Amino acid sequence: MADQGRCNSTALRKATRRVSQLYDAALAPCGLRSTQRSILIHIARAGRPTMGGLATALVIDRSALAHNLKPLERDGLVAIEVAEDDRRSRIIRLTRKGEAKLQESMSLWQSAQDRFERAFGVENAAALRLTLEAIASGRFGEDYESPGPHARA
Repeated sequence: MADQGRCNSTALRKATRRVSQLYDAALAPCGLRSTQRSILIHIARAGRPTMGGLATALVIDRSALAHNLKPLERDGLVAIEVAEDDRRSRIIRLTRKGEAKLQESMSLWQSAQDRFERAFGVENAAALRLTLEAIASGRFGEDYESPGPHARA
């Protein structure tokens, strides 16, 4: 049997759950989970992304994105509209309530960010983000060179 202690997938999933617990606890006063805030941030940055574009940016399939958008739409934080140029395409936008909720979450998110960086180290956190961005982009592989422990974001 393979050594499960060396499984990259298991290690990443465990770390993700632990970090999500930290951010979810910090965000609890505003009623958002870290996954919901991430979706709202991506929408805010993109303006009015399509469902497909947002799914690609979040590295999630469209059906999972639709499932995650339902409570945000129900709570009036996002609106999903039919695209004018392609009736099959859906456009997602933040509502005023969504913009306000995102603003409300900023200081709470920052406290979680600061706590993580105090515990893990600012330089280590920056190197970790670079590595995780490379993994999420699909650029990792035989030709991938790690940014190392002292890389700058």
